[in-house]
Amino acid sequence: MIVGLIVACEVGFWVLLAAGLAVRYLVKWRRTSVALLLCEPLLEVVLFVVTAVDLKNGAKPGWEHGLAALYIGFTVAYGHYTIRWLDGHAAHRLAGGPPPVRPPRHGMARARHEGRMWLRTVLAAAVACALLQAAIQYVGDGDTDSLRSFQWVALRATAIHGLVALTYALWPKKAPASALPARDPQHVPDLTVGRTGQDEQQVR
Repeated sequence: MIVGLIVACEVGFWVLLAAGLAVRYLVKWRRTSVALLLCEPLLEVVLFVVTAVDLKNGAKPGWEHGLAALYIGFTVAYGHYTIRWLDGHAAHRLAGGPPPVRPPRHGMARARHEGRMWLRTVLAAAVACALLQAAIQYVGDGDTDSLRSFQWVALRATAIHGLVALTYALWPKKAPASALPARDPQHVPDLTVGRTGQDEQQVR
């Protein structure tokens, strides 16, 4: 049941997101769009409540409960970012807005962007581990090995993402020569002016 609910929450997330953006930019119902988008967090609340009730009714903690905690953590950390990213694309394609700003691809700007994304992963892992720890405390002396294993999954994912983000700071990716801004010929100094003046003095 928990796995099916996770799938339903994921489908519901994208359905509400698509409906909210369509209502905002095609029908121009901004308040209705906001109401639809505000329903997104309710999906995570429903999943959390159902998972807690399932454990309360004596269900044996399993991988599906750990997966639910990871899903909630990921949605908390990356849900708003995903909505904002898609909103920028929808505004550009459906409402004639400016093209969305793309993340930097080179240099330390890319390293800072990757660092910010890693902090989101840290938040996701923190939320997931907190929920799993609460479930472990709730179960008490029961079998909680599956829940603890998902805590290690969250920590390992955070460490791997951190190492990947660190490589961009230690070895910044250089922009190709074609991406460098061209020099403005109007700002190139005219070296012949000085030489002409020196030649005139030598002639005199």
